[in-house]
Amino acid sequence: MAKILITEDEDTLRSFVARALRLDGHETYEAGDGAEGLERLGETDFDLLLSDIRMPVMDGIELAHQAAERFPSLKILLMTGYAEQRERADDLQSKIVDVVQKPFALPDIRKAVAMALAA
Repeated sequence: MAKILITEDEDTLRSFVARALRLDGHETYEAGDGAEGLERLGETDFDLLLSDIRMPVMDGIELAHQAAERFPSLKILLMTGYAEQRERADDLQSKIVDVVQKPFALPDIRKAVAMALAA
């Protein structure tokens, strides 16, 4: 299965998503903000970056730009609960697979991850 880095500043949501993806057989790693996420990306080869857009230190948009530049084969899936944040991701269309709207149910995020990995 896939190695997935989940970058999300809400601890409970990050853990919830990580547990769900592990049930699907994926190996999950976690980061609490974009800067930590970028650092983690350099530690091993990941198949997918699943990142919130709105985070402290470095947001998901900046993380996606830097991750796509440094790791061109990395698939990127963003999450947001804010419509205006989704619009900010428009300039990333060639670099990301999709943007998942929060709140989401477990089957929704599992399906989005499966589709991102298959893309």
